[in-house]
Amino acid sequence: MRYENKIKEIDKLNKQIEQLRPINKALLKQVKEYFRIGLTYSSNALEGNTLTETETKVVLEDGLTIAGKPLKDHYEASGHSEAYDMVCELAQKKTITEEDILSIHRLFYYRVDRENSGHYRKVPVVITGTECVPPSPSKVPALMKKFVAKIPALKKKHHPVEVAALIHKELVDIHPFIDGNGRTARLLMNLSLLQAGYTITIIPPLLRVTYIDFIKESQTGKKYATGFINFMSTMVYVSTKDYYRLLKQLNQN
Repeated sequence: MRYENKIKEIDKLNKQIEQLRPINKALLKQVKEYFRIGLTYSSNALEGNTLTETETKVVLEDGLTIAGKPLKDHYEASGHSEAYDMVCELAQKKTITEEDILSIHRLFYYRVDRENSGHYRKVPVVITGTECVPPSPSKVPALMKKFVAKIPALKKKHHPVEVAALIHKELVDIHPFIDGNGRTARLLMNLSLLQAGYTITIIPPLLRVTYIDFIKESQTGKKYATGFINFMSTMVYVSTKDYYRLLKQLNQN
């Protein structure tokens, strides 16, 4: 399926959102919690986590465990929620550092694997379903430093939505961690979006196959990841519409 680039529509919608500002803190808190549940559920579900969105809400808001569900799934939900908070805090600045990336991964992953959380992998990894071979572990630290160093240049050259998509793509290509690369990439993408004044973006689990296909296509070098960028711009557009709907709805109450 083809996806059209939605950047113009996103920016038009953002201008409408600007008309609703200033937004009171209580309303913003409600919206933040709404996206916490949605992003935590969807990002984990994309990687095979079995918690439903309702179950994710129960785990995060009530601190309960869901009978019959793996403990690891609960750890991933709690960890992702903590990493989400860090992303929201880091959004107050305009830069992304290597330590930011390591900290995001550490928060997400420490309940699952304390030894490897926040540390680059020391072993080769295989990505199932793709011919792309991630770089050897010895190359990861230098590649990550190079990746972070070029983010400012990406921001000067590309629209913020494109920058966020390319940051996501680059991290997945390097695959710096033993696990949690996809979720870290999506959190990092959202950090980039928030820093540029855009909203949290969710990729619905129903689009998992399409999402993965676009990642694989981008790894072949075809069209400079155009398909992936267009797909992500559509995800940003849909999430921005959702954000606008929420703001209008809550403002009327």
